[in-house]
Amino acid sequence: MDQTIVDLLKRNADHAEEFRDRFDDMQDSQRPAVVTVCCSDSRVLQDHMWENDEPGHVFTCANIGNRVSQRTDAGAVVSGDVLYPIVHTDTETAIVVGHTGCGAVTAAYDAITGDGASEPAGIEHCIGLLTPHLEAGVEALPTDVSRTEAINRLVEYNVDRQVAALVEIEEVPDSVDVVGVVYDFQDVYSERRGEVHVVNVDGETEVDVLRDTHSEIAARIERRWTY
Repeated sequence: MDQTIVDLLKRNADHAEEFRDRFDDMQDSQRPAVVTVCCSDSRVLQDHMWENDEPGHVFTCANIGNRVSQRTDAGAVVSGDVLYPIVHTDTETAIVVGHTGCGAVTAAYDAITGDGASEPAGIEHCIGLLTPHLEAGVEALPTDVSRTEAINRLVEYNVDRQVAALVEIEEVPDSVDVVGVVYDFQDVYSERRGEVHVVNVDGETEVDVLRDTHSEIAARIERRWTY
């Protein structure tokens, strides 16, 4: 057996010992407080970024590019992965989690600018779901911006587009708070690697407005780009 599997199973045994009593109140149902939509990236630690070790608290979804939409025969719809806890478990907070240096955003940027490489069909499909949302953002980028800065600005722009999709859809009640954040491990926002920075709340992106409205988290509200 591959040593990676052996090591993972050993760690799981430790996990099972530690968590053995933590499922007693939720073996038959769940009522998560928040649903998060994160990027499928090994550097984005979905639960650990919140220091969460409580089963049933965070309903985690992940895909490349932290997308909230999927394509169906009827057209684009908000993914059932995201809607399920909102519709069925009374979850009233949704957080879209982008991250600095996102590979999916980079691939979409390259596809839009004509520099994209050929990808397997499944990856091509996922990137194709991102590119329509990012085209206007790419067009709005300053001509003198570096590639690295362009990607990180588009990370915010992509978070904004995903938040907008949730805010605008009828199935997400107005009572649900929709928050967009960026997880930073590249010292883009600060030197505190692993810190989450709020960039959007319910579609509002103006930093001063957000800080005035949400003064309790003012220090955590920051954007790289206002377009």
